[in-house]
Amino acid sequence: MTGESIAATVPWAARAPGRALDDADAFAAVFDAHFGEIHGYVAQRLGPDHAEDIVAETFLTAYRKRAQYDPSRAAVRAWLYGIATNLIGKHRRLEARTLRALGRCGPDGDAPGHEESVAVRVSAQSLRPELAAALAGLDRRDRDVLLLVALAGLSHEEIAAALGIPYGTVGSRLSRARKKLRARLGEVRVDG
Repeated sequence: MTGESIAATVPWAARAPGRALDDADAFAAVFDAHFGEIHGYVAQRLGPDHAEDIVAETFLTAYRKRAQYDPSRAAVRAWLYGIATNLIGKHRRLEARTLRALGRCGPDGDAPGHEESVAVRVSAQSLRPELAAALAGLDRRDRDVLLLVALAGLSHEEIAAALGIPYGTVGSRLSRARKKLRARLGEVRVDG
């Protein structure tokens, strides 16, 4: 389901921007619909220990700024990802430090069960050391765009709306990030 189709199912999404999200029940429906997805994204970026706080802050910010939400500018999904990414940006030193540490040490080998091991495989805590180090070396803005594509599956349009940047800037940042990752990962030996 795309951000637009999710937004279309939310009753307040079609309201005038000045009245968006006034209804507490409607906001609760937004929370229920998007909490898991936003939490997964933040956990993959900062680790599960910090995800709860950032996601709570994301929804608190969204609630406080609900009157400013404009559905003509972005679907609610993209808007929430934008808030979460901005909050992650405030913790960028933590993210960069985490990625550098993973680059030096590698992932923890204890993955509890099959279901959890699948989730852990795609999280920041289980990134291969080479990839973690390469991600840590990216400019924060390039890393944000790359991870919104890779971890959240957002389209270029959704990323542009979420980050408040032009559509073309999304493409150039993504291209630059991919080029840097390829160059950096080409320098390391890839195990089969």
